[in-house]
Amino acid sequence: MTEAASGGTPRAFGLAPSLDDIAAIATVELGRLPEPFRSQVGAIAFRVEEFCDDDVLRDLQLDSPFELMGLYQGVAIGHKDSGSVADGPDMVFLYRRALIDYWADSDDSFETIVRHVLIHELGHHFGLSDEDMEQIEAQVD
Repeated sequence: MTEAASGGTPRAFGLAPSLDDIAAIATVELGRLPEPFRSQVGAIAFRVEEFCDDDVLRDLQLDSPFELMGLYQGVAIGHKDSGSVADGPDMVFLYRRALIDYWADSDDSFETIVRHVLIHELGHHFGLSDEDMEQIEAQVD
């Protein structure tokens, strides 16, 4: 066990969260988001994968899949028009290994990290600024 920097509470490590564990955590954290943000999420699909794929790495010009914990894929609400047809559903991806890697070096709970990534990726869907996302996050904390 190690002492967590926030409050000196012992932190026990067990098995790393599975894909299903992270999906369950994301569902709980989505339910904790403030209104009207939560109810506006709508039909966005959520997926948890081990890592992002090589196409995403290349498109985002990233060197390592550990650099990306989450990704919004779709068309932001402000950029949709009634005449366009989407290539697929709006989606938020959570990347398990990058989340775990970040968590291992963080004093934050795994749930807090997942919530932060969800708010950030959903913020892209809504076209929110970083300030807006920080305010939403502060409402949950």
